[in-house]
Amino acid sequence: MNGRLRFLTCGSVDDGKSTLIGRLLFDTKQIFDDQFQALEKDSARFGTQGAAPDLALLVDGLQAEREQGITIDVAYRFFATPERAFIVADTPGHEQYTRNMATGASTADAAVVLVDARKGLLTQTRRHTRIVALMGVRQVVLAVNKMDLMDWSESAFRAIADEYAAFAQELGLTAVQSIPLSALTGDNLTQSSTHTPWYGGPTLLQWLENVPAGLEEATPPLRLPVQLVLRPHAEFRGYCGRIAQGTLRPGDAVRVLPSGVSSTVQQIFVGEQAQAQAQTGESVCITLADERDISRGDVLCAVDAPLEMAEQFHAHLLWLHEQALIPGRPYWLQLHHRTVSATVSSIRHRIDPNSGAELAARELQMNDIAEVHLNLDRPLPFAPYAENRPLGAFILIDRLSNATVGAGMLDFALRRDHNLHWQQLSVNKAARAALKHQPPRCVWFTGLSGSGKSTLANLLEKRLHAQGHHTYVLDGDNVRHGLNRDLGFAEADRAENIRRVAEVARLMVDAGLIVLVSFISPYRAEREFARSLFTPGEFLEVFVDTPLEECERRDPKGIYARARAGQIPNFTGISSPYELPLTPELRLSTPGSSPEALLEPVLELLQSNGQCGE
Repeated sequence: MNGRLRFLTCGSVDDGKSTLIGRLLFDTKQIFDDQFQALEKDSARFGTQGAAPDLALLVDGLQAEREQGITIDVAYRFFATPERAFIVADTPGHEQYTRNMATGASTADAAVVLVDARKGLLTQTRRHTRIVALMGVRQVVLAVNKMDLMDWSESAFRAIADEYAAFAQELGLTAVQSIPLSALTGDNLTQSSTHTPWYGGPTLLQWLENVPAGLEEATPPLRLPVQLVLRPHAEFRGYCGRIAQGTLRPGDAVRVLPSGVSSTVQQIFVGEQAQAQAQTGESVCITLADERDISRGDVLCAVDAPLEMAEQFHAHLLWLHEQALIPGRPYWLQLHHRTVSATVSSIRHRIDPNSGAELAARELQMNDIAEVHLNLDRPLPFAPYAENRPLGAFILIDRLSNATVGAGMLDFALRRDHNLHWQQLSVNKAARAALKHQPPRCVWFTGLSGSGKSTLANLLEKRLHAQGHHTYVLDGDNVRHGLNRDLGFAEADRAENIRRVAEVARLMVDAGLIVLVSFISPYRAEREFARSLFTPGEFLEVFVDTPLEECERRDPKGIYARARAGQIPNFTGISSPYELPLTPELRLSTPGSSPEALLEPVLELLQSNGQCGE
């Protein structure tokens, strides 16, 4: 019996994916009598085939799917034949659910791409095929469905198959099998059809039973990402994970990354049973001959063939979220079992799903595919996705909502940082601060335009200067006259604006200064990124909370009136959002209070942080 095959079905809306899977289950006798009776009842209520059972309902499990006759979520089904066991993922066809389709493709060994013979290749067909190729699926069958509605026209089939073969060739899919079929009637699914005497290839089931699974039995050298450190009692320390590549035996020498320490495998457990060997794809728990500091996210490698380490990458990215990707905005990146802070430093280009053209882009919208550059906050062990899927696949996570917003594949490390090394200096931050007799701080004033941020920062600097402290004010308008004069006010520009200012503020704190930052900084993600650059207690967020109507009333330059008239695009509070701070160190409600009165709580905050006194 061949090894188990994981495959997905994909394509555009109404191409017949659920019906195809339902027919496979029915024809391979995977449906019990009670299931068939329930299917008949559901078909009478939700079906699209009149009095006949609607086999698509075997897969469309959600109420919304049955009512609309479409697939929304990824539905997984298990079935088996004497030749092989299968796990099939039925993925949605609508563009808005492309992210669900990518989920199904991420673990698939093969893909069945459906095309309606009446419609030919559509944009979504091409988009799904691009994602299949990006996800490393190389075994692809083109199922030209609904051929019965085209009178089993050989010329129609050949035209679609030739067009798809040329498209797939561009993506590196060189062994596509095209099959003419009808999922509704079962022709060429499990039995060869009498309607296609001109077709001499396999049925879909024959192809699935014989196509090689993507997972190799053993591929040296060893790669084992650590998912869990197991300590059931003081006498046992095991390291658990799924072998991403290679073969492992007791006595093998291994190296731990990123630390670089080495040891020897003592025992291998699969479940509770000790084993003499484990190989690619097996979940194991191993013990080592030596006590080593190993944690979740580390990778055990063959001692003579360690993984590459890098913190900057070229990658392909599929954006999954309604909120656009903004270069420079911080996200969490999860690679195998390690989570680090990361930013997309640049979008190299967006890829048109239909033509493959490389398009310029400053941000990515949901379902966009792009090539990007990534910056991580520390080096990680990795393998290019084309060589090893578990060690090259990553997701991006929103730092505030914890939603998965992107899925990507690492292509290669960027070498531009390999010749750069952090220069250790004799005079450090503590020495500079001691010379100035002050602990350095970053006081970050945030609020709407006209809220009083700059006024408070100016007053605070005057008071601290009078007390003999060393300070500097970074003001939004002033910085845009020099350092950030090349930036506009679109969301991507605002993110880069704050990133640059936060980095400058960090350098000033490193110089021992008290830096006062006065920026609208409308997005929480950028403010949290700024906070992440400082040690605990160094960053003090002060929310100058002034209602919008009060800011408009104070408006000395008339900018709010111009924004209301549509003369200033992307104006915070009018045509662009301001995300309120959730847990600032200090919130100042300004209506009815003088700037001098508002300054006192800020000074108290600094005093409580050991900053200054009278």
